[in-house]
Amino acid sequence: MMSNPPDYETMAKALEATGDYRILRRLPKQATLAEFDGSETRRAVVLDLETTGLDPYADEIIEIGMVPFTYALDGRIFGVGDPFSGLRQPSQPIPSEVAELTGITDAMVKGHAIEPGDIEKFIDPAALIIAHNAAFDRRFSEQFCSAFANKPWACSLSQIPWAEEGFGSTKLAQLLADCGYFFDGHRAVDDCRAVVELLSRPLPKSGRPALGVLLEVARSKTCRIWAENSPFESKDILKARGYRWNGENNGKPRSWYFDATEETVESELAFLQSEILARNAHIRVDYITAADRFSERS
Repeated sequence: MMSNPPDYETMAKALEATGDYRILRRLPKQATLAEFDGSETRRAVVLDLETTGLDPYADEIIEIGMVPFTYALDGRIFGVGDPFSGLRQPSQPIPSEVAELTGITDAMVKGHAIEPGDIEKFIDPAALIIAHNAAFDRRFSEQFCSAFANKPWACSLSQIPWAEEGFGSTKLAQLLADCGYFFDGHRAVDDCRAVVELLSRPLPKSGRPALGVLLEVARSKTCRIWAENSPFESKDILKARGYRWNGENNGKPRSWYFDATEETVESELAFLQSEILARNAHIRVDYITAADRFSERS
């Protein structure tokens, strides 16, 4: 006589009901989707890379994963498409620490290549590229396939106020754990599916769709204010106010800078002119949109 299989979900709910346990469920392959209601839609692509290191000029991509989805302009996600997944053999052996972290070995990538033309075709319908650390992924992506430079980008790590919504970390695995899920991280498509799930859910405090919040921030302009020729003794004041130092030879001023919103740019300029620089000083302001944000160009 065969016994019925254990009802693990009932067991999990019973444990959770005691208040002494938190149960993590494996992330489903299908994100939590809204019912389509005829709204105007766009297509986005979530992208994740695995690389041999952190330098887009010296290191190489070894895996690209992308997951497309359709969304309403207010951030509701209606459907998730088939993913793109590809491995790529780099010109040098994969560092041991990268292989240990990602599970990707030299044997796995041997003989594999990713054609930039295939990437361009996949992302062509997308109105937006999303990455969970776009400042990293966009630089590598544009080096590999120039079509990425022609797309607006958004960052699910830095452009959603996770801390304000009660999350203790912006790491992808921890964000999913706070939502009650675990997943097999550090493989590109798995990470992409995790991001789609996060974006499809309402944020716990505001109740707004996470993607809706991301879209609102991505659509806005960033006003990068450069405090060029500021006195050395003002550095502590600028740093305390949130200014950062650009010491790179990237075609931008080697000076302190601040990213303001369109609503706050005038007050920040007034601060610089009254507290730091001469009142008649010319202050450089660069306006950054999703078309350039997170790129080397910005």
